[in-house]
Amino acid sequence: MNPDETLPKLLRKRAEEYGNRKIAMREKKLGIWEEYTWSEYYRKVKYFSLGLLSLGLKKGDNVAILGENKPEWFWAELAAQAVGAIVVGIFTDCLPSEVMFYLSHSDSKIVVAYDQEQIDKILEIKDSLPLLEKVIFWDPKGLWNYKDPILMSFDNVLGLGEDYEKENTGVYEKHVDRGNSDDIAVLCYTSGTTGEPKAAMLSHHNLISNARGWFDADRFKDTEDYVSFVPPAWITEQLLGIACSLLSGFNVNFPEEPETVQENICEIGSHILFYGPRLWENLNRMVQSKIMDSSFMRRFLYNLFLKVAYRIVEEGRNKTNANLIWKILNYLGYWIVFRPLRNKLGLLRVRVAYLGGAAISPDVIKYFQAIGVNIKQLYGGSEQGIVSMHRDNQIKPHSSGTVMPQVEVHFSSEGEIMVRGVSVFKGYYKNEKATKEKMKDGWFLTGDFGYIDDDGHLIVIDRMDDVSELADGQKFSPQYVEVRLRFSPFIKDCLVLGGPHRRFVGLLVNMDIQNVGLWAEKRHINYTTFIDLSQKAQVIELIKQEIIKVNQTLPEWNQVRRFINLQKEFDADEAELTRTRKLRRTFVEERFKDLIQAVYSDQDEIMVETPILYRDGRKGFVKTNIFITNVWEKKS
Repeated sequence: MNPDETLPKLLRKRAEEYGNRKIAMREKKLGIWEEYTWSEYYRKVKYFSLGLLSLGLKKGDNVAILGENKPEWFWAELAAQAVGAIVVGIFTDCLPSEVMFYLSHSDSKIVVAYDQEQIDKILEIKDSLPLLEKVIFWDPKGLWNYKDPILMSFDNVLGLGEDYEKENTGVYEKHVDRGNSDDIAVLCYTSGTTGEPKAAMLSHHNLISNARGWFDADRFKDTEDYVSFVPPAWITEQLLGIACSLLSGFNVNFPEEPETVQENICEIGSHILFYGPRLWENLNRMVQSKIMDSSFMRRFLYNLFLKVAYRIVEEGRNKTNANLIWKILNYLGYWIVFRPLRNKLGLLRVRVAYLGGAAISPDVIKYFQAIGVNIKQLYGGSEQGIVSMHRDNQIKPHSSGTVMPQVEVHFSSEGEIMVRGVSVFKGYYKNEKATKEKMKDGWFLTGDFGYIDDDGHLIVIDRMDDVSELADGQKFSPQYVEVRLRFSPFIKDCLVLGGPHRRFVGLLVNMDIQNVGLWAEKRHINYTTFIDLSQKAQVIELIKQEIIKVNQTLPEWNQVRRFINLQKEFDADEAELTRTRKLRRTFVEERFKDLIQAVYSDQDEIMVETPILYRDGRKGFVKTNIFITNVWEKKS
């Protein structure tokens, strides 16, 4: 890699290569796809960067961006980096208190925000942020009467940049030329599953080298389309949406709204797709629910051809050839069932699809492979980038693929995965102690337990801290059970319980309200609320049967024996989930400790108070009897 290579330099290179001859990005606005060429992309970044310079931004300053996936996020990020500033990404669904933590901890001087909702969060906390100098918004709707002098529109900053260039010709190019690959490009905050989020410092070298390994593995083409909706505050979008697009020149498309992502993916016909595990699980649950609700003939054909497809995929994995009859049946199944299904899901043109960020059931990967989606699992994190990924024709559903180029993997004596290489971060911002704890002799300690199999595939079992044991000393992985339970169309989330003082494995379940609701309606089961439906005897029996299916695949000591179907969903706004939808296991166990104690007692039910928020803003509580259900009794 060129020691002076940076993201703004890659943008300049693409702009010189393509100019106005090729589309760089599209954004859907008011039902119309607006296009920006590479020259326009470059000009927006250039003038916004000069505008930031005129506002006093300097090399080493921090600029926070708080908004949905839009061209302005990409422009603002590269503009700040061109000056030598560091970008801090913040998730849009963060509460004001969370936004204040990120802005305060990162010492952000300027914030670029999307709309009125995000601006209101910042104005609510700005008096507690003495370093904050300017807040720039790119969607003016609803902000016309806001008079706070700290506010400025995105277009006004572009105008400042144009005026600045008239008296400072060539200054933008000089700043870009001074950029170095070792300069810190972004602060990516960790998900905070075990405490407060930490800010991983990632250089241009970290991002570009890691992205180049990804690009080389799957050879992205400049004619391909990618739909950007994974938050750029997450390392994955920094690598795929930003760095890989600059390396390959593929088209980046931005959906109109978060609610229209699926529709916009269908319109564009994306060739490259990244969903987090929860989205793939949701998609799978939705398909299973629709099939259960379809006609007898459709169910028959779907189930028949799905069995054929599973067999073909398995024989391909084992490098054996299916006989001609199975191949013909698979061909028919694709055209009769799976091609139309892929089209409805927006997956028809997908050449390569990815998942990563958390564990997922191998059954989900097997399913999408069977319907013809080239789905690949990634393993990595904010601090270490992408460590491993599946390669074409080498996909093992229970693995995370083979190790990336210029990345090394080692294991501690306890089996902890350790990583060294070009993608490993520069340390935690303002937290030297945490950096020293996680870096040992150049190796980053991931905190994950795993091994490499005989085929060179990395197998990630669970977090080191989460691998548990029961009172009789039997060890088990909660995550292993959880991901398999989430394959059920009726289970959205769950927390597997165990520990050295517990005699058996217990479970807290979040049902999928949409699918369970449809199931209940079809059977004329009346209900009023989530709470009411969750405690219906028929629903509890439904969840019990789903648990039994998974239990049949587990050793006896690892099987779930008692469970509670929770009266509410786990919620990121209540800190039960991270912003990337990972379960905060320790926090949840503390919050639901009374229910957990009930699981391990002789009780059959427990009274709980559930907070509710009325539409008029009033808060209240509902008292509910929650049932504890036995799945099976251990044989004496």
